[in-house]
Amino acid sequence: MKTKLTHLVLFSLTIALTPLTVRAQTQARPNVLFIAVDDLRPELGCYGNTIIKSPNIDRLASSGMVFQQAYCQQAVCSPSRSSLMTGRRPDATKVWDLVTHFRTALPDTVTIPQHFKASGYHTAALGKIYHHGYEDGRSWSQPHWYPSGETVDTDPTDWTKRIVTRRSDGVKEFSQEKPDPDDPKVKKGPAFERSPKEETQLPDGATAAEAVKRLHTLKTGGKPFFLAVGLAKPHLPFVSPKKYWDMYDPTKIPGADNDTLPEGAPAFAGHTNGELHNYPNIPAGPISPELARELRHGYYAAITYMDAQVGKVLDALKAEGLDKNTIIVLWGDHGWQLGDHGLWHKHTNFERATRAPLIFSVPGMKNAGKSTTSLAEFVDIYPTLADVAGLPAPTGIDGKSLKPVLENPAASVRKVALSQYPRSDSGKPIMGYSARDARWRLTLWRDRATNATVATELYDEKNDPKENTNVASKPENAAIIAELTRELEAAYQGIGSGGTPKKTKEPDSKKPAADRNELFKKRDKNGDGKLTMEEFMDKQTDPEAAKLRFPKFDTNKDGVLSQEEFVTMGKKATS
Repeated sequence: MKTKLTHLVLFSLTIALTPLTVRAQTQARPNVLFIAVDDLRPELGCYGNTIIKSPNIDRLASSGMVFQQAYCQQAVCSPSRSSLMTGRRPDATKVWDLVTHFRTALPDTVTIPQHFKASGYHTAALGKIYHHGYEDGRSWSQPHWYPSGETVDTDPTDWTKRIVTRRSDGVKEFSQEKPDPDDPKVKKGPAFERSPKEETQLPDGATAAEAVKRLHTLKTGGKPFFLAVGLAKPHLPFVSPKKYWDMYDPTKIPGADNDTLPEGAPAFAGHTNGELHNYPNIPAGPISPELARELRHGYYAAITYMDAQVGKVLDALKAEGLDKNTIIVLWGDHGWQLGDHGLWHKHTNFERATRAPLIFSVPGMKNAGKSTTSLAEFVDIYPTLADVAGLPAPTGIDGKSLKPVLENPAASVRKVALSQYPRSDSGKPIMGYSARDARWRLTLWRDRATNATVATELYDEKNDPKENTNVASKPENAAIIAELTRELEAAYQGIGSGGTPKKTKEPDSKKPAADRNELFKKRDKNGDGKLTMEEFMDKQTDPEAAKLRFPKFDTNKDGVLSQEEFVTMGKKATS
């Protein structure tokens, strides 16, 4: 009788366990396949695009759940990835640009792969996971592999020291590069190319091939694994084999939502398309309709090429018999503007820039093939992976587990999703904090010295999904603004209320050159009398504009700035 009762209790407990936890409880710990895609907006079949060809990601979606309203923390590579990997928002990581490592502000933070590594997992990274040049050796069980032929580690006791090993199997992007006329030492290629190369001769093809090899090795490694696979496309340049271009009729690819900033939006909400104009085949000035069509064609071709690489990895996972016990998450680090609002690439708080794909597939999930409109932030990926893998919940992070949504697509763990982006307004550093709820997007632009709100944007995403008109000035929307402001204040202390963040001294363009001499000395970290690009970019409040200034200041084109160049050209830029 006692034996029968014991069996009954055990059976009842097993039934009570949800499909998302029972596997972790009764079988070997699940593996994790962590797929990162660069500059991918939700232009996929599983997101309702009927023109794009993305059969492999769509296949993944059929075995998982699609998050229709997932948002990055800041729409540019390093800030987004640093937040995602640490579960902390940019104001905590202090990564608002492309030249700051998250461990500068958070030296002891535990990243997603580091958390899995501490739980007995073998962790490995292929391709772009962190922003290149800002790797984190503590995250991985072995050095970070790149298709360029680099393998990168960091000193275990000093994360600032990169340990780079060169391999002989590296591949290059372009079929033919030409010297940059402004700097002959730098070689550049076009913004788009119908490549004659085989897929494995291009970076993403090489990364997929390496992932296939790693899965075969990891199968018999004796440990559960966390394999991060970073794919570069559809990031500029739009280089993919010709056959992917041939899959599309460019006249059928949708055009931009609009070609100007929203009515009533501040000018600084946009940007100058500097990233695109860095390519030699992109002329100065507005993008012509013909060139815009070619760029969109290249973006779509790059997505389909990238999707094919995802397919190779998924096929290998199944061929190795690992698919039944592997959690898969695929995410794009932020969205992308394809001429929308007259803008190309990311770098804004608009919906097109902040919204990105997020797909979770968990073995045994009962809602496979479904989608959800529940709001998600990319800081939520960390606690969700830990939760569904049966690991201890990470502490001290900003994210929330999305497991309740995976178990019930109608569930919600967030009232709003938050993003932000730094800008400069007449030389003053400002930060745009954006809150997106089920219908509205509010962006408050805050002076980073005084903490005063200098501009407000409000968009009705239900009735104006292309964000044509800023309706913040309408009296009937005051209550909405107040409510969303409270949500922002709860997450970012002191938004628009004046003075909670520590005040910093404002730059004064009328100060004499001697002040620029002092600034030069502060930036010249190693005291060699020259500023590298990294030293120049340190703590820049408007990284995009600063990146464009550097080559202009570098009058002798030697790749560094002398003190005279920094002082003289800086005076001209602010006079």
